[in-house]
Parts: sequence; C-alpha cells; structure tokens
Amino acid sequence: MTRIADIADTLAGYDPEALSVDDVHAFLRELSVPLAVREVEQVALPDALGRVLAQDIVSPVSVPPHDNSAMDGYAFDGAVLDNASGEIALDVIGTALAGAAWRDAVGAGQAARIMTGAVMPPGCDTVIPQEFCQAAEARVRFPASAVRRGDNRRRAGEDLMQGGSALPRGERITPAALGLIGSLGIDRVAVLRRLRVAYFSTGSEILSVGQPPREGAVYDSNRYTVFGLLTRLGAQVLDFGVVRDDPAALEAALAHAAREADAVITSGGVSVGEADHTRAVMQRLGDMAFWHIAMRPGRPMAVGLLHGSANAQGTVLFGLPGNPVAVMVTFLALVRPALLRMMGCNARCAAPPPLLRATTHAPIRKKPGRTEYQRGVVQQVPGALPSVRIAANQGSGVLSSMVEANGLVVLGHAQGNVAAGETVDVMLLDGVM
Repeated sequence: MTRIADIADTLAGYDPEALSVDDVHAFLRELSVPLAVREVEQVALPDALGRVLAQDIVSPVSVPPHDNSAMDGYAFDGAVLDNASGEIALDVIGTALAGAAWRDAVGAGQAARIMTGAVMPPGCDTVIPQEFCQAAEARVRFPASAVRRGDNRRRAGEDLMQGGSALPRGERITPAALGLIGSLGIDRVAVLRRLRVAYFSTGSEILSVGQPPREGAVYDSNRYTVFGLLTRLGAQVLDFGVVRDDPAALEAALAHAAREADAVITSGGVSVGEADHTRAVMQRLGDMAFWHIAMRPGRPMAVGLLHGSANAQGTVLFGLPGNPVAVMVTFLALVRPALLRMMGCNARCAAPPPLLRATTHAPIRKKPGRTEYQRGVVQQVPGALPSVRIAANQGSGVLSSMVEANGLVVLGHAQGNVAAGETVDVMLLDGVM
C-alpha cells in the first residue's frame, strides 16, 4: 500500500470526492509531520528571525540577574509601612544608578534615590515612584497610602532563572523571542535549515509580467501571491515560472522541482475537465490523491508525494486551484499549517492563530455542508465585540476584495445562514500573511 493510501485508510469515512476541511487537516497532519526538516545550521542572532529552533535554549543566566527597580523613585525598607498612616519621611543617603554598583546598606529611616533598572540597595525591598514624593535637602516625604511593601521591585530571575528552559525546540523565532535570546547574552542560535518550496503556475493562457498582452490571455497573479505567502512564512522559495499546458513541459517542471525542493506548490489544472493530462502527469510522477473539498472558495485540490526527490520519503506536492482567491484561501487554511510542520515547528507553533469573534454587520447567506471563508472587513466597536462587514464581491477570481479584506469570516461545515448581529469566527489576515 502507498503512503497516501495508508493515510487515507486511517481516516474514518474518507471520501476524496467529498472531504471536509477537518478531514483535510487530519490527512495533511499525518503526511507532513514525518517530513519535517532535520538539518541544523548555526546562525548569528539577527539572522535567526523567522527561523525554527533546532534545540531547546537553556538560560545561562538569570533575567534579571539581580533585584532591581521598576521605577524612578526612592528605595527603602518597606517595614516602615507596617501600621503606618499619614506621611512618611526618610533621609536620602545617595543615588543608585542603572549599571552602577551600590555597596552601602540602607538602614531604618533611610532611602536611596534610585533609577529604573538600578540594583536594589541592600536593606531595600520597596520603591516609591518619584511622582508621589516631595524631596528637599536630602529628605523625602510621601503618603504611606501611596505604596505597599514590595511594590516596584523586580526580583532576580523573575523573567528567567539560570538553568531554566527559555525557549523550546521547534519554536519559530519571533521579534519577542529574538529579544529574549539577546537578553541571555547568546549571539548564535542553532536553527533548522529553511524549508525549500518550489512553485509554478500552469496554463497556456498565463502571461508573466512584462510580456505583451494577447487575446485570451491573463497575467499571472498566483506566482506573486504564493511568493509573498512563502516569503512571509520563512521558506526558501524557488520560482519555476509558468508551465504551459503541455504534458512534457509539466513533467519536466515537476521532476526538476522534486529534485530541488521539499515541497512543490502548483496552481491550476486540478479541476475535473481542466487539462486532464495534468492529473495523468502527476500520477505518473508520484503517489497522488485528487480531492473535492467541501469548502468555498477552493474546492479542487491535489496532494501527494513526488518520486525522484532528494528526500527518501518524497517531495510533497500541493496542487491548488487556479482562481486567485481560491489559491490564497486554500494556502492559508490548509497548506500553511502543513508547511509549518514540515519546517519543524512544534505543535504550538504550527497551530493556526486563534479566531476572533465578531458580530455581523448584515445577514450572510451560507449553505450547510461546506466550510466557507468569506472576505470581510473587521472594525472595532467601542464597548462591544468588533463588527465585520462582508466584502461585496466574493468571486474566487476577485483579488481586489482580498486586498480590501483584513480577515476571513470562517463559517463552519454545518452552519447555515447568519442573521445580522450574530457572532461569527474571523481569521485575521494579519496573523497568517
């Protein structure tokens, strides 16, 4: 039995002619996890942004390394606040600056002027912010009610303790993670090599940008949207251009892509009756499944493993529909999570971002029995859930409405019509593009 058939056999009620979105996710999860990248590279910290960690990062230091002040103000022993009322007056014996050592203890009835980030002087556990204070002639006064014992002190190791886990293997390095690694003094990071993804458009009617227009032809948009999506994902992108409707040309492109890439993405040629030779060539070169997915837009899709790959398990092929919006939706909803797993992301990192709940501005028509991804514009509403307005033209070839949208309204498989004011799930595009 082939790998594709093995996976299909594990899915209850698997029917390639009527797959739910959940079935597709389950199938692609089984297909992609064993194909995760394993090769490791050492890169400088600034070059690690967007890469996937190859091993756990263990903190070599505590962060912060010492108790320090979270405010500009005055540090003192908070015991003076016990049972205190009215005003407290303390003698100021010096100033603690960030980055400078303070040696002397601060005794009872005393305080130290302190800057944000400065080491807490011995004997101090509390900082009163300067805006609550009146200071004159080495004396500071403030209301006892303005602060509680322990306020405005950052404890040593409050963020990370020396020897503790800072980031787990499989985490994708975000700007926040980049800063966290920097806070540990680490200048080089072990990351997995970039996932190599080849892509091309199919069709004799497709023109590349810069070519003169001709009757019956259209300019290629899919290569550029897929390029953008893959680049944002952090993949190494290999552009194979446009492949005309010719079996020999398609076979050569697929064979070449299989040798060079971990995954191949094509657009067009997978619908029934649409260039039947495309399916034949794909089947000849690999272990393939052709699906009709209960979703809109993006019903047809091909998935499989191409032979002749540098990877012994094969190169994954994602054959996407040809309409521009269908390409983007199937990529975001189905292919992106699979590619993240192939990049070596752990389960948390590869999980789709949480969906936003929003109220509908107007009724939405929806047939039960398929998952729909409708382009929408989300707006904040003071004191209430955000509101979402559906873009006027939901045609799968209307790319301008995808530009207008800032989210996809996700209407579930069993869901029907939605009344105005009902709540719906929204996939914010800023989280996936």
